[in-house]
Amino acid sequence: MPISPTDITLRLSTGASTGNGDSASTVPANSLGGTVSTTAMGTTLFADATAAESAGSEIHYRCFFVLNNHSTLTLNNAKIYVSSETAGGGGVAIAVDNLGPKAKGAAYPQAARVATQTEAPTSTGSFSTPTTTGAALSLGDIGPGQVKGVWVRRTLANTAPQIDSASFTVSGETSP
Repeated sequence: MPISPTDITLRLSTGASTGNGDSASTVPANSLGGTVSTTAMGTTLFADATAAESAGSEIHYRCFFVLNNHSTLTLNNAKIYVSSETAGGGGVAIAVDNLGPKAKGAAYPQAARVATQTEAPTSTGSFSTPTTTGAALSLGDIGPGQVKGVWVRRTLANTAPQIDSASFTVSGETSP
């Protein structure tokens, strides 16, 4: 039986600079890389921008992980793209972390880590905004119980503050 969509989940990162992955961190603002959290990611990684942040066109970063939770099968040729995003908010772009894939319980680091949301990660590919499977970014092969880090960059425009949210789609292949 192939990997089902429920076997592939998106999880927050902990922002921790030590320890092992698969530890608790429930606050999206702490998703600054490091290790994978036990908490599933929702569509809101970023808090509402303040008027000052928006007027300054600030750039913020978050890291999340793609988890292959299947017990025996590898997700081959995994890809990710931005499947939806809030209109009128900050622009969203993604980049793949250069580390991994790694076991979800592996020791730090499982992905690059930044100290603040305005610090750009240095261990990633280029940021872009793919919106289709054909333009999706390659994650490579993600084995059973492994995670791969993905970075999100939100670039604010001088607009009225509002909730920024985005959804991401992961696809891939499995061998029987």
